[in-house]
Amino acid sequence: MDAFAEGTPCWVDVSLPDLEAGKRFYGELFGWTFGRARGMEDGHYTVAFSGGKRVAGLVAKRDGRMPTVWTIYFATPDADALSVRIREAGGQMVREPLAVGRFGVMALAADPAGAVFGLWQAGEDLGFEKTGLPGSFCWTEVYTRDKERVDPFYETVFGFRGRDLPGDDVDFRLWSPAGSEPGPGSAIGGRSVITDAFPAELPGHFLSYFSVDDCDETAETVVRLGGRVTAPPFDIDYGRMAGLLDNQGAYFAVLAEPKREPERAPEPAAGEESATGAESGAESGAAEGAAAAAEPAPEREAEQEST
Repeated sequence: MDAFAEGTPCWVDVSLPDLEAGKRFYGELFGWTFGRARGMEDGHYTVAFSGGKRVAGLVAKRDGRMPTVWTIYFATPDADALSVRIREAGGQMVREPLAVGRFGVMALAADPAGAVFGLWQAGEDLGFEKTGLPGSFCWTEVYTRDKERVDPFYETVFGFRGRDLPGDDVDFRLWSPAGSEPGPGSAIGGRSVITDAFPAELPGHFLSYFSVDDCDETAETVVRLGGRVTAPPFDIDYGRMAGLLDNQGAYFAVLAEPKREPERAPEPAAGEESATGAESGAESGAAEGAAAAAEPAPEREAEQEST
């Protein structure tokens, strides 16, 4: 597996007062299994697996004053250099880059409005092994009251290319990686604005989403396990989502994408050639023609297509 491109969400973990209770909660909710915890000096850091693939981390809080929260990490090949860019763009470092054994280098930063996010410079540990499938991370977005400072911050630091969603109903910007065509097809995260509908004391923050098969059933399971539903299941353009709190107070969201029925090809009428056969013949002829046209003439050099 290749390393994640800089600015791509590559890992997510949750800091909890009770690590064992967190394992029971998320183990039943998402079907996660867990690896062997690291030592006390690492907060008994535990990796969660879905279908044998790495999907998240759980860590015991060392200090009760620390927030109970899910943290998203963005990939970088050089955490020190990225830390410099963060400061130059108006952010701050919450925790300076720190080597985590042979696994990699981590750091924590905050944007100009205070939303905290992580940095991960991969060593032996690249990050996610599974995303976008039930039981794994699928999306993240930052909530802010100061988009005028936050938008240029992320677009400067990570080179994100922004595209605002049309309409006046919601102020939301999609972010795509540097060098890509901005839009839903390439987006890796987004920015939403904290409006008056939110509590006045709510700070800027990131919200991470996990993919599930059934949003409503997941919300019911959260309540049964002692958590709370903060935003009951509702439909959006990309499926059905809900905002949730686990049984220790960590906020996250889930998304169930629409189920698509496989399309069936129409049956050919009697005596007619099937569409598939006709198309195959056309494609074969076109391929032969293209192959012939691609052969270089003796008097000119062949062009190589870069990949």
